[in-house]
Amino acid sequence: MEDLDTLVLRTALGWQAAGLPVVLVTVARTWGSSPRPPGSLMAINGRGETVGSVSGGCIEDDLIRRIREGGVQAACATDTPAVLRYGISADEAHRFGLPCGGTVELVLEPVSARSRLDELLQACQQRRSTERRLNRRTGQVELSEARRDGVPQLDDTHLTTYLGPQARIILIGAGDLSRFMSQMALSLGFEVIVCDPREEHRASWQMDGVVVSHEMPDDLILRLKPDARTAVVALTHDPKLDDLALIDALQSEAFYVGAIGSRRNSTLRRERLHTHFDLPDRALQALHGPAGLYIGSKTPAEIALSIMAEVVAVKNGIHRPSPTPVAAGKSLHDSPENPALTMSRCTV
Repeated sequence: MEDLDTLVLRTALGWQAAGLPVVLVTVARTWGSSPRPPGSLMAINGRGETVGSVSGGCIEDDLIRRIREGGVQAACATDTPAVLRYGISADEAHRFGLPCGGTVELVLEPVSARSRLDELLQACQQRRSTERRLNRRTGQVELSEARRDGVPQLDDTHLTTYLGPQARIILIGAGDLSRFMSQMALSLGFEVIVCDPREEHRASWQMDGVVVSHEMPDDLILRLKPDARTAVVALTHDPKLDDLALIDALQSEAFYVGAIGSRRNSTLRRERLHTHFDLPDRALQALHGPAGLYIGSKTPAEIALSIMAEVVAVKNGIHRPSPTPVAAGKSLHDSPENPALTMSRCTV
């Protein structure tokens, strides 16, 4: 499944190729609470069809109405970008579904060859982070390499936004847990790769939208070179496979590296990686183990939820909270209130 930015760009290009007028709408600035952050994209064609969102509600309806009643020119007034502001007053904020009197400022851009959406889409597919600088007076766009997490900027002459590669997660091990994690990751817009060199484990493992690799984990990690939009999670409980992935992933730019297991096994893993593979403390401190937020997980689906929640939190810049203490030798996913649950509960 594509992430939303890629879907918007691809759909807008498809409409343009079909001869439909298209407006690309970008959230440029917000004040107070707003449903969608700056940089969010939406496209509307001349028939009023949409992809993406800027508010998740009435603002989209108002933009669709403008275009259906007067065409693209009614939304942009000219063939160059225009700026619209919603939610200036409390009444307008309520009308357009903006919480707490929030205000959102949008840039509406008629899509043409000068928009360079095809080049921008190609850069995203090649996992290149890109700065897009839109001239508000001419509609001309400049593209250059940049950080993915840059903050959009709007001034009198330009709108500068940042787009980059789709978030990606690499799962080591083809099992029930990786199946549930894959389903969740796909729904969250991640590119998903499952790696397992064991033929008996991956023989019946397949899922639409997921790439399944038979490479050794270290070979896969070295080949893909995880970037700052990539997470790596080891799920096999087999040090011969998990450790291989972790050694190289912890020395990459991956924003999240985690491994499943009990607290005792996680401690032994850190000692092993430090003693036998000479990984420095700085790298080991980046390891999330046991992976996942404590939610009292008991099933593979619940464990998958706890790990994906932590992955998303780290991706969004939220630091991991201190885990709930559990007894030695027990899994983070086991309930501390139920002593009958053992570390085997998270072996999937």
